[in-house]
Amino acid sequence: MIQARLLALLVLTVAPVAAQNSPRPAPRPPALAGLDTGAPIDVAAGRIEIFDADNQAVFTGAVVIRQGGLTLSADRVHALYSRPAGGGDPAIERLDARGNVRLVTPSETATSSSALYDVDGKLITMAGNVRLNRGGSVSNGERLVVNLAARNATFNARAGGTTARAGTGGGQVTARFVPKTSTPKQP
Repeated sequence: MIQARLLALLVLTVAPVAAQNSPRPAPRPPALAGLDTGAPIDVAAGRIEIFDADNQAVFTGAVVIRQGGLTLSADRVHALYSRPAGGGDPAIERLDARGNVRLVTPSETATSSSALYDVDGKLITMAGNVRLNRGGSVSNGERLVVNLAARNATFNARAGGTTARAGTGGGQVTARFVPKTSTPKQP
């Protein structure tokens, strides 16, 4: 009997609070969240050619590169690396990805024809039919520069960052932003 009264009191106390805290859509993670540019870089590919005298390697065949929460995949990736003066493990300085490039972070997915990852500069430049998707909001353009250190990105309509002349087509970045309360519809 006492348990039933306590349960009824608990229900009466918690019910109004639960009604006020009705489920809301989960907040989106901040842009470029969860990235660790100091994490090791892991590479998987169908084939790896190493040109050690030139401090270069070429990865081909479904290349997947992971660094912390960042995944870069492409048909082919050319890597430039350096070695410490006294020997030791190589350190990747730059990755040049070509063909079916896909960049995935915990909060975004971007695709393009090519990408250049300047590891030391913490910059990723994607070019050629770039499409950026973040939680249903989509942007399209020709060039995307992602600054991993500053956690920001710049989208340009053309690879050189210039705008097209009137009547030549293109020349604009397009975007569709989906509000938090809306469910994105498939195009």
